[in-house]
Amino acid sequence: MTRKGILGKKVGMTQVFTDNGELIPVTVIEAEPNVVLQVKTVETDGYEAVQLGFDDKREILSNKPAKGHVAKANTAPKRFIREIRNVELGDYQVGDEVKVDTFAAGDVVDVTGVSKGHGYQGNIKKNNQSRGPETHGSRYHRVAGSMGSIINRVFKGKPLPGRMGNNTVTMQNLEIVRVDTDKNAILIKGNVPGSKHSFVTIRSAVKTVK
Repeated sequence: MTRKGILGKKVGMTQVFTDNGELIPVTVIEAEPNVVLQVKTVETDGYEAVQLGFDDKREILSNKPAKGHVAKANTAPKRFIREIRNVELGDYQVGDEVKVDTFAAGDVVDVTGVSKGHGYQGNIKKNNQSRGPETHGSRYHRVAGSMGSIINRVFKGKPLPGRMGNNTVTMQNLEIVRVDTDKNAILIKGNVPGSKHSFVTIRSAVKTVK
């Protein structure tokens, strides 16, 4: 299945009304024109993909290889570079721009971003476990609990305290409510992974919506 995609930055959430008065919560994605930095083929790279770049940065922040790479597309160094696979390679040339009108209202997409990081957390917050008794000298309040059977090891998958969040997450089958070509904005129904001003990748949905 041929897919299409664009890179953007999460602005925040708001709400819009449909023509029949229905209130829909939406996430606003700022997607200024992406630049095609490279077109990968089976002959040269072993697979087919289009590499897009988003959000200019100062040249002093880039090294020589990065500058040489974007120079082929006659553009400035980019902060966010990702590949889109399963695309129609004939539609892309190095240096072309990919704009928000690639998508339209009603399209179903998958959005990938890095979730919010919460640092080191315990079981109650991280794994939604319940606390122990608070009184009668139980001395068991917010600890991990039993480690399982006594065989001198802990089984894989045991919920334990640890780092929470800051993971790459893909939310599938999200609907595009509106595309604003004047402001380079895409409004997606519901929420998407990541904090405000974080980068996201929007691709055509890979699964069929029944």
